[in-house]
Amino acid sequence: MALLTIGSASFADNTSQSKVVLAARILDVRTGHYLSNAAVLVTGDRIEAIGAASDIRARAPGAQLIDLGARTLLPGLIDAHTHIMARVPESDDGYIVNLATKSQAFRALEGAADARAMLRSGFTTIRDVESEGAGCGDAALRDAVAQGLVEGPRMKVATRGIAQVGQYMPFGIAPDLVGFRTGAQMVSGVEEVRRAAREQIGCGADLIKIYVDWRHPTFTAEEIKAAVDEAHKAGIKIAAHATLQQGIANAVAAGVDSIEHGPRADAATLKLMKAKGIFWVPTMAAQDRGIEAALSDPQRRDRVLALRASMRSTVANARQLGVKVALGFDASEAAYQGHSADEFKAMVKYGFTPLEAIQTATLGGGELYGDKIGSIEAGYYADLVAVAGDPVANIDTLSRVSFVMKGGKVVKNGDS
Repeated sequence: MALLTIGSASFADNTSQSKVVLAARILDVRTGHYLSNAAVLVTGDRIEAIGAASDIRARAPGAQLIDLGARTLLPGLIDAHTHIMARVPESDDGYIVNLATKSQAFRALEGAADARAMLRSGFTTIRDVESEGAGCGDAALRDAVAQGLVEGPRMKVATRGIAQVGQYMPFGIAPDLVGFRTGAQMVSGVEEVRRAAREQIGCGADLIKIYVDWRHPTFTAEEIKAAVDEAHKAGIKIAAHATLQQGIANAVAAGVDSIEHGPRADAATLKLMKAKGIFWVPTMAAQDRGIEAALSDPQRRDRVLALRASMRSTVANARQLGVKVALGFDASEAAYQGHSADEFKAMVKYGFTPLEAIQTATLGGGELYGDKIGSIEAGYYADLVAVAGDPVANIDTLSRVSFVMKGGKVVKNGDS
C-alpha cells in the first residue's frame, strides 16, 4: 500500500513545482490505519510520494512546505449524488417557483456559488445527477471549473435526467400550460428513452440519470435497458433513481451502474447488485430529514417508521454482502449546498461505521467516478483535505474541514 511506504509516480520530479504537505498523521482509507508524522510530496496535480516526513523532506529539499501541524490529512471527499444547480425554495410549490422565476443565467450563477461552497467544504469531486430544470447548465459549469473560470470540484454531470411522462416534478401544472419547464426530460417508450439518452450525451452528459420509479414503478425493463445500452455504448455510466423494491429490481436486471437512494432493496436484490458490481448510493441524510419531518403526522408516522426500519435493514444486508457503496448527500436546496458532510452522520446513524462511511466518500466514490481519486497514493490526483482530530473516532470532525487541496492547488488553509 503506497500510503505506508514512499512510492513514486511515473512522471519526473520537478521540485520547482513540488509541494510537501506535512501533517501529524495521514489516514490510509483502505485500512483505517494512520501514518504518524507524515508527509505527501505533490508534483503538479499528482501525488508523487507518501511517507515519513523526514524522508519526504530529504527527497525534495527545494519543495514548498505546507505544514498542517497537528491536523489529520485524508483524501479529498467525493459526493456521488448531488444537484449542484439546484436551490429549490423549501415550500410545497417551491419546485414550480424555482422553474418559473429563475432565468437560466441566474441558475448558472447559483451553480457557481454552490460549486465554490462544495469545494471549500472538502468535497473535491462530485457527480451531478441531473440539473433539475437547468438543462445542460451543469455541463457548462463543469467546463468553466475545468478552465479555471469558476472555483469548484471536479465534476461529472448527468444534464437533464430521463423520467416517464407524468412521473417527475413539477406536479400540479395546469395541463393547458404548454411548454412549462420540467425537472427532467419526460419520455415514453423505448425509442424516446433512447433518443433522450443520445440527446443528453450530445449536450455533454458524463453519465445518464434515469428515474425508474416515482409514485410507482415507471419504465419497463426494455425502456431502462435502452438507456443502459446508449450509456455503455458511449463509454459512460448510468445511475437509476429507485426507491421502490420493484423499481430497484428492474434497474438492477437492466444493468445500471448505480442505484440511487434504494432504501427498500431486499437481500436478494442486494446480492445481485454485489454479483454485478452495481453501486448503492443511499442518500440517507435527505431521507432521514423527510422521516423526521413526518413523524408528527399521525397519518404518515407508521409509514415513515417502516421506511426507517427498511433503511436500517438495507444497510445491514449491504454491509454483510459487501455491496459497493458511494456517499451521496442529494443537496437540492440552498440550506444544504456545501453541507455534504452531514451525510456521514446519517450513514453512521443507520449502521455504517465511521471508517466505512469515510470509505464510501473516498474509495467508493473514486471507483464509481472512475478516476485516480479517493486515496492518498502515488499517481493519484493531489486532492487532499485536513481536519482537527480523528475522523475515524469522531465522524463529526469532517464537518469542519480546514484545509483543501484540489489537483495540487491549495484552495483553503484555515477556517475561512
